[in-house]
Amino acid sequence: MNRTDLQQLAGIRLEESNALLAAGFAEGAYYLAGYAVECALKACIAKRTQEHDFPDKKLVQESHTHNLNELMRLAELKTGLEAEILTNPLMKARWAAVQEWSEASRYQHKTSSEANELLEAIDGKGRGVLPWIMKRW
Repeated sequence: MNRTDLQQLAGIRLEESNALLAAGFAEGAYYLAGYAVECALKACIAKRTQEHDFPDKKLVQESHTHNLNELMRLAELKTGLEAEILTNPLMKARWAAVQEWSEASRYQHKTSSEANELLEAIDGKGRGVLPWIMKRW
């Protein structure tokens, strides 16, 4: 899997999540929405790898996680996000909502309201967490 694959998957997961929510499947929508962010962050991490370079073992091992906060750090976007949050209070709320997601959400009941809130935080009509990450991938 390469950076382009991850970029495409981020968009696909977002589309799937929106389709599930529209069809009344809030739990699946919530679950897949988080993977859109995960794929986008992993695309940013992949960008750090230079062609023909032997990958850093620690970075590779640490990247095999679903923890969005950790992936933000590994993508070297944490400082930029903190700066964005200082000037954009809405991003602070959106990132807080996104950080609540985990792969364990597949075992949790989520309402349409909760799924909608997460999707709004992720996409936000082009002003959410995902578009912010996409500018950096």
